[in-house]
Amino acid sequence: MSPQSWAYAEEYVTEDDALRAARGRADEVGVSPIGAGGGAALGFLAGLIDARAVVEIGTGTGVSGLWLLRGMRPDGVLTSVDLEAEHQRLARETFKEAGIAAQRYRLIAGGALDVLPRLTDGAYDLVLCDAAKSEYAEYLREALRLLRPGGLVAVDNALWHNKVADAAQRDPETVTIRELVRAVRDDETLAPLLLPMGDGLLVARKLA
Repeated sequence: MSPQSWAYAEEYVTEDDALRAARGRADEVGVSPIGAGGGAALGFLAGLIDARAVVEIGTGTGVSGLWLLRGMRPDGVLTSVDLEAEHQRLARETFKEAGIAAQRYRLIAGGALDVLPRLTDGAYDLVLCDAAKSEYAEYLREALRLLRPGGLVAVDNALWHNKVADAAQRDPETVTIRELVRAVRDDETLAPLLLPMGDGLLVARKLA
């Protein structure tokens, strides 16, 4: 894909003022949110499965959360986990500005691997993984426990700055993501799809 085609696809679904403001907040605090193309994909997938309960690992300033909430059913609830309480304060601003009712999201400040084990098995329609890359394997394990049959797990940064496809790149984060992508592909309980949008979005459906 040429850079021009990539940019065209990435900007195909335009973002509104609330999303642009959330990106501005992300720049201010040094957060790298999902791209517009990946966000649009998340909203599309949430709508496709009529998601009522979603878990987001990595709140940031609410960019991906807002895309998800807009795709979910009107009574759907987003549970979002982030280590940084300040980021979640900014995410609340994003959701409020976008007109999202407070009862539609639950923001939990804490380490994902401390919080996720407290969530209910098989109770969620979609889980997004977008936090510490070194913990992606553990996020996947927790996500598969949390998902109902037919639910989706999505992993952002699945191409990790074009490093995953380059076998010569052997830094720990790249190796972790590369192994995760391979594990999802080889897992017979999952139906996977790797989308080359943004920094790569890996999606898999839990078959059973």
